[in-house]
Amino acid sequence: MPGSLPDRAAEKPAADTALPSWDLGDLYESPESPAIEADLAAAEKAAKAFESAHAGRLATLSGEALAAAIAAYEQIEEQLGRLVSYAQLHFATCATDAERGRFYQTITERVTAISSHLLFFTLELNRLDEATLSAKYAAPALARWRPWLDDLRVFRPHQLSDELEKLLHEKEVTGHAAWSRLFDETIAGLRVPLDGEELTVNAALEKLSDRDRAVRKAAAGAIGAVFSQHIRLFSFITNTLAKDKEIIDTWRRYPEPWSARNRANMVEDEVVAALEETVTAAYPRLAHRYYALKAKWLGLETLQHWDRNAPLPEDHDREIPWPEATRRVLDAYGAFSPELAAVARPFFERPWIDATLRPGKAGGAFAHPTVPSVHPYLLLNYHGRTRDVMTLAHELGHGVHQVLAGGQGYLLANTPLTLAETASVFGEMLTFRALLAAETDPARKRVMLAAKVEDMLNTVVRQIAFYRFEKKLHLARRKSELLPDQIGELWLEVQRESLGPAFEFSEDYSVFWAYIPHFIHTPFYVYAYAFGDCLVNALYGVFEDGHPGFAAKYLDLLRAGGSKRHRALLAPFGLDAADPAFWRRGTEVIAGFIDQLEAMG
Repeated sequence: MPGSLPDRAAEKPAADTALPSWDLGDLYESPESPAIEADLAAAEKAAKAFESAHAGRLATLSGEALAAAIAAYEQIEEQLGRLVSYAQLHFATCATDAERGRFYQTITERVTAISSHLLFFTLELNRLDEATLSAKYAAPALARWRPWLDDLRVFRPHQLSDELEKLLHEKEVTGHAAWSRLFDETIAGLRVPLDGEELTVNAALEKLSDRDRAVRKAAAGAIGAVFSQHIRLFSFITNTLAKDKEIIDTWRRYPEPWSARNRANMVEDEVVAALEETVTAAYPRLAHRYYALKAKWLGLETLQHWDRNAPLPEDHDREIPWPEATRRVLDAYGAFSPELAAVARPFFERPWIDATLRPGKAGGAFAHPTVPSVHPYLLLNYHGRTRDVMTLAHELGHGVHQVLAGGQGYLLANTPLTLAETASVFGEMLTFRALLAAETDPARKRVMLAAKVEDMLNTVVRQIAFYRFEKKLHLARRKSELLPDQIGELWLEVQRESLGPAFEFSEDYSVFWAYIPHFIHTPFYVYAYAFGDCLVNALYGVFEDGHPGFAAKYLDLLRAGGSKRHRALLAPFGLDAADPAFWRRGTEVIAGFIDQLEAMG
């Protein structure tokens, strides 16, 4: 889901075991709560009444009446969103629990059935001609909804008949959603045998960051072996979903496999192309240069893939207790803006964060916005390292963004993926800069700077490489089904290109594409990480240059939610994402950090 972090999975108990667990009671008390059945019944009744009152009549409504209809539609959608949010979060707490999976599937199916009564609304709105809709905009009440209507009408050329749209909507639970669930449950249930233990995939991936190279090598081999045992299943899921996407894209007349994602992100194709081209051109100056340095620091002629996340020799990262992590992040937020810290503080004062480590829990980290009438929830797996503090700062940024944008209401609060990473990456940068400034040990500073560079490379270079892998895979799938070895070769191709000559890739790495959830859940999501990181690098440069009123403008950007697109949001800062120089400015921040590391020797 939006907000999940790339390449940051780990499972090692922290020094302080008193970690928070969330309480989902603000949504529903339990899966058996009578409120769930009552809300399902109420939403179904409201959806049927809405359909009966408005289907086939939108063209005849006045502007005021159309505004009222949108408000009523939003209210029903939020009620359904609350139900699905609870089911998702309840499932994420233990994805291997069959009963939780059954509950999640049941809620998904019932909500899908109810929302089928609402499907006509957006379809019929898009069938209104421009003249009819423009006349309705004369009503002041409709002005509030114009950004939502504008975003909706982006999809007008790709809309199918009502019958086909309803069929696709209802079949989602046995199509993409079902394959995604199979993937999630398979990954959650895998166990990697290593040194006498049976580790989860996340715990095994953590071993790739172990100080002992022999441990890293053994973990890489064990992970590769387990993935290889299941590679036919992962390949079949991937092939099926890629073909499913091709069929839908063809019917909807999308020119390329990634076109639908760009539309959903409200970003122009040429902007994404400029980002991809800029980052790809910067591979030698960024990843190639850094990993050559890292090989030297590790005393190796060439790196293997299990060395990519190896700690530096002088990296003796002490474990940071949760209370200290909380204080460091809140202090960094508060130094930038007391108002930002005030919005963040309730996440720690109330049970809105789940950071505990438990078997079956979803790996990595994410922020779930739920619905504006409740509040977001954060999921982390906290292990007490500096990188985990950065993860906390990242997810808290999502949470703060979601709270501030909530004032826009359910339909306008959600930001496109390209902007959804803004507050998270900015919060991470604030925290990193504060930690770096407070550090007095030169060796420790180098370790911190190197860790930050690696995170940025994972977010920018690695995610663009993932994006290029997806492009290659989906284009190749349009010709024929791909064998596991063919998918593996595409994966190795983009890894060699992005990581550079410092690496020598072993065959077992050819299956490491299999566990990445974004390829399954949200095709072509991944470039949003690079978009967000480079955008924030450019924004942070403006902040460091002393831009007047920056903090207030930044909070306004977050409050806007999805009511404005990237051009309007960046204009107050004098930035334009359509300008290639914008993306170069973003990559130059990473290059500057590598310059500092080279100077340190």
